[in-house]
Amino acid sequence: MKKAFTLLELVFVIVIIAIIAATMIPDVQRNSLREAAVQVVSHIRYTQHLAMVDDKFDASDSNWYKKRWQIAFHNGADTNNKWSYSIFSDSSGSSTGSPDPTEIAVNPFNTSKRLTGGANGTSLIHTGDSDATPKMNLGEKYDVENVTFSSGCSFHRSKKIAFDHLGRPLKGAFENYTSAYPSSSRLIQATCSITLSDAQGSVSISIEPETGYAYIN
Repeated sequence: MKKAFTLLELVFVIVIIAIIAATMIPDVQRNSLREAAVQVVSHIRYTQHLAMVDDKFDASDSNWYKKRWQIAFHNGADTNNKWSYSIFSDSSGSSTGSPDPTEIAVNPFNTSKRLTGGANGTSLIHTGDSDATPKMNLGEKYDVENVTFSSGCSFHRSKKIAFDHLGRPLKGAFENYTSAYPSSSRLIQATCSITLSDAQGSVSISIEPETGYAYIN
């Protein structure tokens, strides 16, 4: 007599396989807010890298310290009223602090684009422009609704972080600096927290003083 599995045995085996698969296969559900935080941390570290390899010191230029590499967050009409950010060096040391297209870092993964999701102001790269990097508009790409800075890195409501040639993090708008280090209040001396929020919750990014080390809490 030929032996074979009964229908009940087959069903039992299928159930066991399903249970094992459910416990062993990782949860791949997309967490857009955490994806946004991972991207921002990567770009904070890249900004620090640019600042360390591109020292702006120039004894013949009284505004050299205003030209340090920085990462700035924007929200306005030119970003479709969504939170966006840019990595740039203000080569003119102007009083506006708004990056011209040529002052924005080139996207190393696509050299036809710049590292901005859009910035506010005329003659700038705006959200939707061909040379913008779309994923840097956090609101449109990841549904981020708000970006807040803690007291450790907030200065007159400015949402800008820069780094000196040693990689130390600085806060505030550089166009308002009157010297390389006008006061200790501009050098970040306590852990800086940048919080990204959406309708479901929030994720915080920390930047440590002195080292500028950035990570997700």
